[in-house]
Amino acid sequence: MASKRPQLSLPELYQLKWLLGGMLALISAWTVLYMDVEAWLWLVLISLAAPLVMAWPALILRVPRGVHRLAFPLLVGTFAIDLVLHVREPLSSVIRLTLMLMLYRVITPRRRRDDLQLILLGLFLVVVGGVLSVSILFAAQIVVFTACALGLLLVVTLVDAMEQGLPEEGRTTEAAWMQAGWGRLARRMRECVDWRVAVLGGLLFAGVVGLSALLFMAIPRFEISNGLFLDRMVSRKAKSGFSETVQFGDVVDIQRDTNVALSVDVSDRSQMPALPYWRMLVLDEYSQGGFRMSAALKSNLEAYREQTAQIEGDVLLRANRAVWTFYLEVGTSRFLPLLGGFNQLTFESPQSAGLNHDLRIVSLRQMPAKMLAYRVEGMQFGPTLGSADQMAGSGRQEAMGEGKVPDFLELATLTPADQAQLAAWVREINAPADNPAEFARRASAWLWRTHSYSLQSQLESVPGDPLMRWIASRQPGHCELFAGSFLLLARAAGYPTRVVLGFKGGSWNAHSENLTIRNSDAHAWDEVFDRAANLWVRVDPTPGSVAVGEPVNAAGGEATLARIRDDSWTARFDSLRVFWYRRIVSFDQGSQIALAHTTKKLVERHLREFKQALRQRFEKVKHWLQSPWDVRRVSVWTAAALALGGCFCGWRFYGRGAWLRWRSGLARNGLDPVRREAGRWLRKTAEAGLKTPEEAAVRIDLERLRYGPRQAWPEPLAVFRRAKKTIRQARRRSA
Repeated sequence: MASKRPQLSLPELYQLKWLLGGMLALISAWTVLYMDVEAWLWLVLISLAAPLVMAWPALILRVPRGVHRLAFPLLVGTFAIDLVLHVREPLSSVIRLTLMLMLYRVITPRRRRDDLQLILLGLFLVVVGGVLSVSILFAAQIVVFTACALGLLLVVTLVDAMEQGLPEEGRTTEAAWMQAGWGRLARRMRECVDWRVAVLGGLLFAGVVGLSALLFMAIPRFEISNGLFLDRMVSRKAKSGFSETVQFGDVVDIQRDTNVALSVDVSDRSQMPALPYWRMLVLDEYSQGGFRMSAALKSNLEAYREQTAQIEGDVLLRANRAVWTFYLEVGTSRFLPLLGGFNQLTFESPQSAGLNHDLRIVSLRQMPAKMLAYRVEGMQFGPTLGSADQMAGSGRQEAMGEGKVPDFLELATLTPADQAQLAAWVREINAPADNPAEFARRASAWLWRTHSYSLQSQLESVPGDPLMRWIASRQPGHCELFAGSFLLLARAAGYPTRVVLGFKGGSWNAHSENLTIRNSDAHAWDEVFDRAANLWVRVDPTPGSVAVGEPVNAAGGEATLARIRDDSWTARFDSLRVFWYRRIVSFDQGSQIALAHTTKKLVERHLREFKQALRQRFEKVKHWLQSPWDVRRVSVWTAAALALGGCFCGWRFYGRGAWLRWRSGLARNGLDPVRREAGRWLRKTAEAGLKTPEEAAVRIDLERLRYGPRQAWPEPLAVFRRAKKTIRQARRRSA
């Protein structure tokens, strides 16, 4: 009979419980990384303290008792001060309080109630992180958290059941388990764990996760953050450069970041622009060191903002217009990237947003707390804005009236000497009057003659206007300097001009078939007003660009996609993010139907391929059998068959016994494989009901293999063969 499997002792269960608690604290605390909450101090402390006390649990006994007495008032006082300082972000204060409590539970002894509190604290962070995050990494993290939490609950239950049978004075085992080594615990777990049960449990957990994923795909859902208002209790901060105030070098800082800022799906790839400019922000006021949005433009933006799920644009919706789906990553900006005018913009859920028709800018009230998805229909991507034919169908005749033009000619921040110098440079450019396109070409070429492009540009810290000094120098510059220089020259020449911030270009992900725009694609350019045409014309004075944009209806289509195609491993990883956004985050009933059709087509295609491959294999075997069998072919296959049969017989009669003897020699811990095999045959002989003396002799030999010393063993393989033969005979007799 099989011996009883060893079990973990109470100190070992305490040690395992402590290990799982520390792992749970680390996993749940790291969810703060997805929330953009200022809690780096507590996150670093937990990340350092948890592994330390997990490795040396005895360190918690050295914490002074005064710390435990002062813990509650310190936590309450710190939370109260934090709440007062961040009254508009109460959720951030609550998250920091949760991390403080978790840190305290990590570095102090924990009883059953404390372990349950640790699980609840981690569950709170996971729930909040799930509401405020749509990251695919968070989805994997929550699966690991669930497994760790279930394991901790199981160990807590085992500890509680074992302690119930002990007297009160025997339940304090801290000194015992804190001094034990982790290597010994690993060996003991290897001895005690039934790996069949462990594998079965792992398969059940994987099945539950898979079933949950299928149910998540099938069941309609709603935006939980709108019901809990959690996303409104945390404010995100934009990356420097994409805000109403930009200092020289801010956009360059974004360009050094290669993370994804925006992913775009387009329904009709033939309408893909040859060179997309993703407009986000318009700046009109220049000051030494940078640009900013004037108070007039800010108030104009605020006037249009309201809580809405749809924003109506000014462009008439025509046939065969592409539908663009944008996935804006967290931290990019509260200004939404667009190619230009549009007919309709739709959010997944109502947002506090509005459209400024004059600037063609859509802005949110605050930075999105997580990835923002929106769909745009009837979008135009030409280099002009505000043409008369676009406005005629919308009833807005005043959008580009004369009262707006003087706002973009201001140069009051420059000294009279600088303005005189600008006038001299304009005369040197020598462009014809009232022709902004020709002025843009000549002014850009004039700047390119003395300045090259470089991200390493630095402005000298000397008195005077830095941009004027750069124009007069021969130093290289980045896009902000070229855009700012053109603005000064164009305004000095009498052309209303403004600086535009956003992204330029992008790459086509060959795996997920979408546009990927990274922070490194950040760019600054200009728009100059053409009075004759009553529209704004895009001007990109950065070297290597077309100074005046391509024709209004120019589209790149498949040729552009082939030029910017990206099938690298980075694109493969980015495609997982896009799949997560398409099929999980932005998964409505239409997406469910589309996924069902896609899955059906995929299964049918694989079945066809499998049938075709099977048919081809069958034809090859048939052709091989029907081909002539000569002496050489018969001899080769006969030798192969004999070799295969010899290997089988060798293993059958000699190899298995040698393997058992080798395993017996290696066995140091646990049950010997020969004894385990003998126990299995003993159970079979008991079921067969052996009666004859010969059969009883077989059972005696099996008992010697199972319980006797190794020196007195008969040949194991011969005994197992006799047992098999004897059991077969007994079954025939009973039948």
